[in-house]
Amino acid sequence: MSDSLTLRAAQDLVDDWIRNIGGGYFSELTNMAVLTEEVGELARVISRTYGDQIAKPGDLRHTLPEELADVLWVVICLANQTGTDLTEALRASLHKKLRRDASRFASRRAGEPE
Repeated sequence: MSDSLTLRAAQDLVDDWIRNIGGGYFSELTNMAVLTEEVGELARVISRTYGDQIAKPGDLRHTLPEELADVLWVVICLANQTGTDLTEALRASLHKKLRRDASRFASRRAGEPE
């Protein structure tokens, strides 16, 4: 695996692992539940690291990069099993935001109060 990893390559690598090692995809509904679990784990790390909550023993046994990667893994699984090309989906989302929000945050960029 090279240092550079495109979304397409990530989708292919995850698909290969799921099919050849992981025993197949969970259902879309199960993966949605798994995604919710993973986002909760990510939220725990963020709230204990950057928020006001104080970590209890074991709260931070996983790092922010680990939890972000777990969320991405499940998003990729959902994309694969629903036939979604994440490169195209992200490209369309960026285009929408660039067009729709071109001046939306101008006051924030200028340092003006909102």
